[in-house]
Amino acid sequence: MLVVLLATLVAVLAWLWAAGAYSYWRRRGVRHDPPLPLFGNNARNFFMKKSMSELADEAYWKFPSERVVGFYRGFRPELVIRDPEIAKRILTIDFMHFYRRGVNAHDKVIEPMLRNLFFADGDVWRLLRQRMTPAFSSGKLRAMFPLIAERAERLQARALAAALAGHELDARDLMARYTTDFIGACAFGLEADSLNDENSAFRQLGAKIFSPSKKIFITSLLKLMFPEIFKYAKTQGAAEQGIVSLVRDILSQRNYLPSERNDFIDLLLECRAKGIMVGESIEHCNGDGTPATATLELDEELMAAQVFVFFAAGFETSSSATSFALHQLAHHPEEQRRAQREVDRVLAAHGGRLTYEAVKEMAYLDCVLKESMRMFPPLGFLIRRCSRPYKIPDMELTLEAGVHVIVPLQAMHNDPQYFTSPERFLPERFLPGHVDRSRGLYLPFGAGPRACIGERLGQMQSLAGLAGVLSRCTVSPGPSTARALRIDPKTSIVQSVRGGVPLRFSAREHVAL
Repeated sequence: MLVVLLATLVAVLAWLWAAGAYSYWRRRGVRHDPPLPLFGNNARNFFMKKSMSELADEAYWKFPSERVVGFYRGFRPELVIRDPEIAKRILTIDFMHFYRRGVNAHDKVIEPMLRNLFFADGDVWRLLRQRMTPAFSSGKLRAMFPLIAERAERLQARALAAALAGHELDARDLMARYTTDFIGACAFGLEADSLNDENSAFRQLGAKIFSPSKKIFITSLLKLMFPEIFKYAKTQGAAEQGIVSLVRDILSQRNYLPSERNDFIDLLLECRAKGIMVGESIEHCNGDGTPATATLELDEELMAAQVFVFFAAGFETSSSATSFALHQLAHHPEEQRRAQREVDRVLAAHGGRLTYEAVKEMAYLDCVLKESMRMFPPLGFLIRRCSRPYKIPDMELTLEAGVHVIVPLQAMHNDPQYFTSPERFLPERFLPGHVDRSRGLYLPFGAGPRACIGERLGQMQSLAGLAGVLSRCTVSPGPSTARALRIDPKTSIVQSVRGGVPLRFSAREHVAL
């Protein structure tokens, strides 16, 4: 009996504590769904029923008259932004209030592979960004392109073989293998050949990163919901450890000197050769109020962290964007024919070769990719953490330091207020001269100082892959093709589909131009 009474008392105290924690948005007059004890509004994500992108999307549409909507991830208050002007200010104008991405569950206990450009915050992020930005210049990208073109030719051959065999092919898996081979060459200087090797170890490595075990998935959620309790819990497994070992082996083989391969490892070695990174701190000040000096050494572990995010970010975002583009083209044959005519014309002008200049000339194909990322952005939402008190302009609402804000890209990109007929696949909306009041709201790579540093590289690689496929094949719906793709509930910021993207590939009959 005493045990029951104690348990009841603990439950009541826990409920009263939770009720206080869940009064944050109510006290500030921010509308939100009623939270559940312990889980807040995040229960369906915790139990792998809905992705965080889907929950943010639901919050966006449920309160159409609000500029912001409250959300609780466990006990943590978050703010879903519905007003594009507020979103732009957070990402750009008022960036110094929101320089933290806020993905790391804890400020001080950060796992080694999370000290990279995407996950890192504060001075680590700023110094890395300053040092590595020149590594993604036009000249560096042009030097990398032969590595991309070779993988695009292998992708073309794989797609054509499937077309001649007359069976369906999972476009998601196909483009993931192409992306894996591209990353193997451009990041590690390795011949992965995932397109021809069904059991490629490198392909399996990529799959492990984005197919976490239930244990890792739940541990990650617990760290986000209760950072102080689970701050020492590990969310990295064999995949991350494998990349660390691989990077160390490659660095040793190159004697820690650039190899003239023009891959990402070479670029990191060039960055390291410039010495310790030094810059003004955005986290600390001197006694007179001036920024303190921040320093950072690009050691082996930090280099491995950058290669890890190059692999992780490039693998899922690119394969997601290109497979969704093929899915849309399969259901829109006229747009597909238009893209193929452009690819044929440009390749003919370049002697049939896929070159850096040729890809730059494929304007309509670029619109196809952009429209696909509008409808289904690889990043379903952007997240930032408030670093100092911030009053939202024209609102009686001040955010405290530590509060997270979410910009729900999936919802905004598909809102008829900003995109005419958003449910329609209309690549021409991105053609030069097309008047679209929503252009500033198109944010698949983010915006402001924390926008994706690899945007141009990702676009170039994606366009080369699409051009390679469309120059030799036509895609169409097959017996297993679903018109509406389902989101994998285990995915977080980067969206992925459940069950793949099966399509029928047919060999094209080429005609003289």
